[in-house]
Amino acid sequence: METHNQILQSRPDITLAIKREDLIHPFVSGNKYRKLKYNISEALKLGQHRLLTFGGAFSNHIAAVAAAGKEQGLQTIGIIRGDELTGGVSNNPTLQFATDCGMQLEFISREAYRQKSEAAFIEKLQQKFGDYYLLPEGGTNDLAVKGCEEILTQADAAFEYICCAVGTGGTISGLINSAKPCQQVLGFPAVKGDFLRQEIHKFAKPDNWKLISDYQFGGYAKVNEELIGFLNRFYLENGVPLDPVYTGKMVFGVIDLIQKDYFPSGSKILMIHTGGLQGISGMNIKLKKKQSTTIHYHD
Repeated sequence: METHNQILQSRPDITLAIKREDLIHPFVSGNKYRKLKYNISEALKLGQHRLLTFGGAFSNHIAAVAAAGKEQGLQTIGIIRGDELTGGVSNNPTLQFATDCGMQLEFISREAYRQKSEAAFIEKLQQKFGDYYLLPEGGTNDLAVKGCEEILTQADAAFEYICCAVGTGGTISGLINSAKPCQQVLGFPAVKGDFLRQEIHKFAKPDNWKLISDYQFGGYAKVNEELIGFLNRFYLENGVPLDPVYTGKMVFGVIDLIQKDYFPSGSKILMIHTGGLQGISGMNIKLKKKQSTTIHYHD
């Protein structure tokens, strides 16, 4: 599949487009494809045929690593946050997909999960699973940022604003590094905390960026009826499905800012669709339990 820019209706004096990175691969979509591209090449160059990574119950990264590993003939191991999930794989579409792709899942307590970056914890994993190529949670490292630097192309040079959701900071770092000097990159964090600025500064040097933290809807992976209604209307009007954790909140924010005259008249805005659509099924399970409106989406 190929990525492309889709022009959206907004205001007559504003050009608004969305870059369909969600179409780049059927299972390893959006920024996950970009983040894994050079990491998998490096693993193969090192003669490594086992990938180990971390994630939560509905992690886009876990699903993408599992699918990429299957496609490349690599073993994959997922260290999953929350030992209460043990035995509940069949009730979780993300973990079931990862298992179907051949990923070995290891459930650990949330307390233990917080140690995932510590050397002693990594050494214990090596003792248990043997040698492996380590991918951090969310996939962000230097090679991931290198892949994300390829999201923008010459065809995007006319846009003055580049907007994207921010999780671990890898995608926006790549965009910042590859953006033209005349372009401003606007990041919409999905998680709370000042750590994101520090993470981005590790990978990106230019100062052509800004974080807008007004559209988190209460926190990571939290939604309400207003957001769900927006996602469903957007899909109905544009034929573009949005995930509720990342891209959906970013698009909501950009359109809200347009309505509030944040962008000057004549602005050209490009939103990056970073994929993550596999997470809709899991969110809908939660919404059905609450007897709430679900997110409309067809594969």
